[in-house]
Amino acid sequence: MFIPRHIQVKVSKKIKDNKAIILFGPRQVGKSTLLKNHANQFQSPILWWNGDDADIRELLANPSSTKLKTLIGKARTVIIDEAQRIQNIGICIKIIVDNFPEVKVLATGSSAFELSNFIREPLTGRKWEYFLFPFSFSEMVDHSNFLEEKRMVPVRMVYGYYPEIVINHDDAEERLKMIADSYLFKDVFALGNLRKPDQIIKLLQALAYQVGNEISFNELGMLAGLDNETVEKYITLLEQTFIVFRVGSYSKNLRNELKKAKKIYFVDNGIRNSLIGNFLPLESRTDVGALWENFLMAERFKKNALEGKYNIGYFWRTHAQQEIDYLEEVNGKLSAWEFKWNPKAKVKIPSTFQNTYSDASVQVVHFDNLDSFVL
Repeated sequence: MFIPRHIQVKVSKKIKDNKAIILFGPRQVGKSTLLKNHANQFQSPILWWNGDDADIRELLANPSSTKLKTLIGKARTVIIDEAQRIQNIGICIKIIVDNFPEVKVLATGSSAFELSNFIREPLTGRKWEYFLFPFSFSEMVDHSNFLEEKRMVPVRMVYGYYPEIVINHDDAEERLKMIADSYLFKDVFALGNLRKPDQIIKLLQALAYQVGNEISFNELGMLAGLDNETVEKYITLLEQTFIVFRVGSYSKNLRNELKKAKKIYFVDNGIRNSLIGNFLPLESRTDVGALWENFLMAERFKKNALEGKYNIGYFWRTHAQQEIDYLEEVNGKLSAWEFKWNPKAKVKIPSTFQNTYSDASVQVVHFDNLDSFVL
């Protein structure tokens, strides 16, 4: 079963120009499936290379125009899966774009860490970059309908939106563990050259328990047996492999606003719950608030990525523990949201925030009105 992805409209519009298309995102979210679904739009013959194959990595490690001309032959479309695994892949794609304008290059990468290191400089002005993540609420609404998907939200909060989980829910727990252990974490260990992978698992578990809370590198380090510098390095690695993302604090006017604080969220709730081994339904959990906050933040993250909006989100907090869950500043306009799973929960917006940012709009996001935030 193929569920259409919103990003495919953007990709389709760029297929006929001469720039390379780079599609980033975690493993197992459907990057290859999306490209295969577009195959009828590509010029034939089509040549597929997979960076997971050792012989492909060896062939492309030291590219030259002569060598690539031989390898490409009569192909008019070259697709490179898991391109981040190929040394000097950026130079390889640059040579093709510059020397063979009749050939369209499309590459996928499950690691921004490797792929961007090798691609960004040599491909300046020669590429379109897009991001694909697990299914979003809005994609599933388009696939079925709003009411049906809204009814599934309690399930999505526990098991997440990885395509394999959405399509094969009966053994979701086993499949999530396989996705995490066999793909996501394995990539992290390899890319970070980690000698003690158990430490990064402990770090991820600590982050899973602190969703929605301001993080302390020192506290995380003590839990995982790491120093502060290594904690920050590992969190960056986890971001660059699309497992987590961070949100910084908003500060402009007040001395007592937190200025360098960070929160960490998981790109997918199911991966978060797999880390702590908790797949209990919502009515049996004590962390519903954290699950709801992570769910909303992940959906907003995917929505903003699709719209090309980056680094616009924050949280707000003072040293006196006054807090707003989430803010966005777009074109000088500040919008704020508080997250509450229960529509009947009482919410008090801090007067300090209202007085300081009187022009900001403030809204409470709960189950009944989640569409106002994620669609």
